[in-house]
Amino acid sequence: MPQPVFLSAEILIMKNKSIDDYIAGKLPELQSMLKQIRSTIQSVVPGAEEVISYMIPCYKQDGMLVGFGVHKKGCSFYTMNPAILSSFSEELTNFKYTGSTIHFDPKKTLPVALIKKIIKLRVKENEERSDFKKMLKSKK
Repeated sequence: MPQPVFLSAEILIMKNKSIDDYIAGKLPELQSMLKQIRSTIQSVVPGAEEVISYMIPCYKQDGMLVGFGVHKKGCSFYTMNPAILSSFSEELTNFKYTGSTIHFDPKKTLPVALIKKIIKLRVKENEERSDFKKMLKSKK
């Protein structure tokens, strides 16, 4: 189970050791959507490393890939790239999004196909960046 970390008398943060801990510590009405987001990510990038970063579940493959979590009224999906969502603006018309984050209402259906498209694009971006870095290193 998560270990409590007291930042001050008013602030208590649960330090999650795993993604299972993170999900288990959330409201039951959010856990189902969080599990669905997690399984969607794993279906696209089964070899990606699962980590807790910035106190949220994240996936790494050639760098930080995507993450997910909760917000005040539901669940969030983090693309880790603020520019990426502009290329999906038509598909996001029924969703609230800010910066690199899409916010989901747990009472509505999760757009699994859209999340998969975004993950695939992020994989491509990370692979290209990794290849570029390798090329630069080989020139030294």
